[in-house]
Amino acid sequence: MTAHAFALAMAALGVNGPEDAAPDWDAINWRTHEDHVRRLRQRIFKATKDGDLKKVRNLQKLMLRSRSNTLVSVRQVTQRNAGRKTAGVDGEVALTSRDRGDLAERLHRHASPLKALPVKRVYIPKANGKQRPLGIPVLADRVQQARVKNALEPEWEARFEPRSYGFRPGRAGHDAIEVIFKTLCGNRSKRRWILDADLAGAFDRIDHDHLLDSLDTFPARGMVQAWLKAGVIASGEFTPTEEGTPQGGVISPMLLNVALHGMEHAAGVRYRPSAHSGAETVKECPVLVRYADDYVAMCHSREQAEQVKASLTAWLEPRGLRFNEDKTRIVHVEDGFSFLGFDIRRRVDRQGSGKLLITPSKESVKRLRKRLSADVRSMHGANAAAVVFRLNPVVRGWSAYYRSVVSGRVFTDLDHHVWHLTYRWARRSHPNKSRGWVATRYFGKFHKSRQDRWVFGDRDSGAHLTKFAWTKIVRHVPVLGGASPDDPALAEYWTERRRKKKSPPVDEHTARLLRSQGGRCPACGEFLLHAEHEPRSPREWEQWFMTVRRVLAKQHIVEQVDGQNRTFYRLLHAHCRRQILAGKAVHQP
Repeated sequence: MTAHAFALAMAALGVNGPEDAAPDWDAINWRTHEDHVRRLRQRIFKATKDGDLKKVRNLQKLMLRSRSNTLVSVRQVTQRNAGRKTAGVDGEVALTSRDRGDLAERLHRHASPLKALPVKRVYIPKANGKQRPLGIPVLADRVQQARVKNALEPEWEARFEPRSYGFRPGRAGHDAIEVIFKTLCGNRSKRRWILDADLAGAFDRIDHDHLLDSLDTFPARGMVQAWLKAGVIASGEFTPTEEGTPQGGVISPMLLNVALHGMEHAAGVRYRPSAHSGAETVKECPVLVRYADDYVAMCHSREQAEQVKASLTAWLEPRGLRFNEDKTRIVHVEDGFSFLGFDIRRRVDRQGSGKLLITPSKESVKRLRKRLSADVRSMHGANAAAVVFRLNPVVRGWSAYYRSVVSGRVFTDLDHHVWHLTYRWARRSHPNKSRGWVATRYFGKFHKSRQDRWVFGDRDSGAHLTKFAWTKIVRHVPVLGGASPDDPALAEYWTERRRKKKSPPVDEHTARLLRSQGGRCPACGEFLLHAEHEPRSPREWEQWFMTVRRVLAKQHIVEQVDGQNRTFYRLLHAHCRRQILAGKAVHQP
């Protein structure tokens, strides 16, 4: 792309903003707009289930023209997403209410951009120490992708296979882990051979033509094609994209799911109706569980596992994908395998009885211990409160991710590791003080409701370090069969599932306030802990805790009751509290 063409594309997107007045962002009735988008998504889902393709396409066009969809998409990308501060090649971000309102107005008037801009290549560290390439679209393209996703996703939610769990609404990796547990546990389980598969660079290799053919007559198919072909700019050099969809795009994970749709059928999986789970695998078939491009197939024999691999090899080829042979293997469940950061293995006792154990993977524990050590070393010269501030999100994030499996012993071992790290930090901070002085200064019963006198903390502020073992082990309840939040027939199921969902692992005071307020902000009426999906890794849980710390605020209220002052707290969105303090009204439907 020449500099002149790049400038023209920028002008076409109207980077400098519209001339018309933008909406008052802080006065928008968000529940009304989100309800409108939700209902439209449900109509698309139902029309797909009914086989009425003409109605599906008309409803998708309505979604693509919807002002509510534009507003909700701008809010999602610029206010709620973790990457809201990351700019694409044009350098544009929208971090203020005025910028967001301007962006929404501009994109609603130019709903179909003339040209997609190239993505910016950045690298982030992977769990194994390597670098993962991300392609960051410009802000306008990210919002457009969110708009298009709301039109396309409910159609495919009505089609996707039951045991696909990655990057789908209402689903998480823990659903996949629980299905694996239920399939392999017990002595009566017949599926003992595992195809532990890894796809080589799935995001980077997806065949564009095959993917676009899958989208058929989707109204925004041309926009999807433009994003796929937009190219990459790395170190100032433009490279065209002939295959793949960039990791970092809002719509990319869903496009990967579209490309991999049909994998269960290709592997020989067949279902029969079940009143209990919605769909149950036929006994003779393998069970395939997929999370994005990670999957395992649980088979009755090594021969069946070999056949599944051969069938999938042929099925993947026209999609531009293939196995990474170095990381793909067939193993017996007693030898164990790893999936999504968990070690899964069946242990057999002397009497021949087996027990399936799912634990945090050894690699995950090793990486965490290494990271904790590095974090504490980097805090040389800091005070205890800073150490607590640094480590608490890590501890809470990791324990939140692994709290649904057999993690008790691992949690205890990690607490010992953290104790040694913090004790050595304290000794280095005060080399001339005795061990007793250091222990008294930095360790004690900081947590009022726990009889633990070896909690690390800061005497001045009262801030203290959370322990892994304080996180309760809570069994995860998997999502029902192919259930989707876009299915209007299952509205009651999803309401009940949200009600029964395990409490978020926040501090006790915050948890009590959340329960007493029904999880909603008393100022605006919206949910306080909104998330498009549950965090998908310990790192995402860590980011979630840091976000909660940023977006929630406690308000101290004093009111008179029968002539006496009554003091209590309530939990609000931080932006709602700022508006109240500024004397502005907060809109509540």
